[in-house]
Amino acid sequence: MKLFIKEFSLERRKVDRLKRFNVYLIRYWQLYAMLLLPVAFFVIFKYGPMYGVLIAFKDFNLFQGISKSPWIGLDTFRAVFKMQDFYTALKNTFMLNFLDLIVSFPAPILLAIMLNELRIAWFKKISQTVLYLPHFISWIIIGGIVYQVFSTNTGIINHMLAGLGIDPIPFLSNKYYWLLTYLGTGVWQSAGWGTIIYLAALTGISKELYEAAEVDGAGRLKRIWHITIPGIKPTIIVLLILKLGEMVQIGFDRPFVIGNVQVREFSEVLSTFVYKMGMQSGEYSVATAVGFFQAVVGLVFILTSNYISKKTTDQGII
Repeated sequence: MKLFIKEFSLERRKVDRLKRFNVYLIRYWQLYAMLLLPVAFFVIFKYGPMYGVLIAFKDFNLFQGISKSPWIGLDTFRAVFKMQDFYTALKNTFMLNFLDLIVSFPAPILLAIMLNELRIAWFKKISQTVLYLPHFISWIIIGGIVYQVFSTNTGIINHMLAGLGIDPIPFLSNKYYWLLTYLGTGVWQSAGWGTIIYLAALTGISKELYEAAEVDGAGRLKRIWHITIPGIKPTIIVLLILKLGEMVQIGFDRPFVIGNVQVREFSEVLSTFVYKMGMQSGEYSVATAVGFFQAVVGLVFILTSNYISKKTTDQGII
């Protein structure tokens, strides 16, 4: 009898929830209608292409298509893990992303704090605009600018150094100088845009906290350290977790445009490796297998970093 009452109660709750949902759906149907377009976008352009992952497990033939190509199981992955070029690209991907994390991740935080401390409104707006602009420039154009500025023979900087009697610096032909150029260009292109998120987070900090700290005699640096940084700490943690999840992912544009044969030891990354295997060599199964590998490792990184963050700071994205 008790079991029957319990089951009846559960069924009644389900019916009540369904009724409440129907009422809510009828009342706010416009909101659900607005969701149709973004949901359709994700289904068509995000989830639909996942069918192509099957290429990694098949001996893909362009003329037979995905469905008719023969299954080969994990043979493609075994072949990929035997390639020396794959490990070189993987090592460079981790290296460049790790250095980007050290150099590029703190840059928008520092910029946002400095912009937040500006008191002249017109100068603050001009500074924000100047800092945001590089984000809207194509990497092809940025690559042209980099070569005009840093080229060994024709670059502006080396022309100035030659005028001072100093030997030219091989910014783009020496792998270590190229690495500095790569990191610096990345900071210049992305830091300003990244400040938008932190500036938005800074607006949520109560002004009364700053006023109270100022009354207590706290200087500007102390106010930044004890109020500003703790106020944007949740945002920093979330973005850091997402950044760690991209450690094995790397954009194609920057290393491909700025890189060259002379610095291939550093510039060959997984994205350029996939491009060469897929588009140039026609090894679509290999390219797909590497892409699938990146996705799985990226997911593991996100879940691991989120777990650690939850345990240490009680904050995360999941």
